[in-house]
Amino acid sequence: MDGRRISAAIFDLDGTLLNTEQVTKDLLKEFLVGYGKVVDMEKEDKRMGMIHHESAIAIVKDYDLSITPQQYSQSIMPMYHEKWLQAKPLPGVNRLMKHLQKHGIPFALASNSVKKNVLVKVSSQKGWEESFSVILGSDEVKSGKPSPDLFLEAASRMGVDASCCLVLEDSLVGIRAGKAAHMQVVAVPSIQTESDQFSIADYVIHSFLDFQPQIWGLPPFDDWVLNALPIDPIHFKGSYKNGFLEEISDINASDIPGQAWGVYFGWVDFDSHERFKIVVSIRWDCSCGFFTRNIQACFISGSNEQIRDQQIEVALVGYIRGFQTKQNPSTDAKILDDDKSIALACLDSAAYSYHRCSPA
Repeated sequence: MDGRRISAAIFDLDGTLLNTEQVTKDLLKEFLVGYGKVVDMEKEDKRMGMIHHESAIAIVKDYDLSITPQQYSQSIMPMYHEKWLQAKPLPGVNRLMKHLQKHGIPFALASNSVKKNVLVKVSSQKGWEESFSVILGSDEVKSGKPSPDLFLEAASRMGVDASCCLVLEDSLVGIRAGKAAHMQVVAVPSIQTESDQFSIADYVIHSFLDFQPQIWGLPPFDDWVLNALPIDPIHFKGSYKNGFLEEISDINASDIPGQAWGVYFGWVDFDSHERFKIVVSIRWDCSCGFFTRNIQACFISGSNEQIRDQQIEVALVGYIRGFQTKQNPSTDAKILDDDKSIALACLDSAAYSYHRCSPA
């Protein structure tokens, strides 16, 4: 952005590459029930990105728990380990990693988690451990984020000048660490907010599907097909009413990544084995004072009468565009005739075929 050519990338892990925060979001709530305590989300949001040791001390103090931070960790960590194995890559992550590999751009992983926990998460993703030039945990440097130590050590091990590194982070703690290391920083916020706190980053995107390598002097993507982007399928169950989809989840956590934001298309399956084509617009709405997911839906095959009062299984397989949320999100998020035309052409193409709409 300021004339420095990027020659390496450094990723955060939790909430940036993997939806670990999404699959573990209710663990603290479940833990605190046993102590008669209720989660304070304002405090937990501010804790995002902290190293576990510091977080454990703060949680024991904030909730006045009758245990030590060490006892807290011993009790809750097995619960986290189980959930981490269920974590999935966030939209566009595998695409970007493969793109960097293809063009010989080294990339590192620098996490505020300790190294052994980082490896548990990474090893559950096929091919990831071998893809990173460097994998670092906070226990391998003097101080974790927001200190720049992790990022500076990653750059040193890659043999790259810090000023030529691009940091990709989801938390304010990580963004501050990247800026303290005098690196360029892209924020991919995992908290659905338009807060100006992320303005200290050099660039803010809602998901890696919106990442543009050429901005940083990197080779551009060349994988768009028929004016859309094939994606790793996003699965969820839902019900349709009055032009909108409501997600139905078997568990408390959503099956739709928090970073899913924009216009997508895909397939809908019914118990009757019928299959329809669909375009959806996914955004977050805060008009009621809190964030809720808003999924506008347009079926481009079949009829609304056939869909009403049925549970459906959705597999989104393509991405068309994002929108400028700071302007008029309700207008930007409308499904346009162009979106329908693009989706219809794509879903008749083999590049967007899908054989089974069923959550993994």
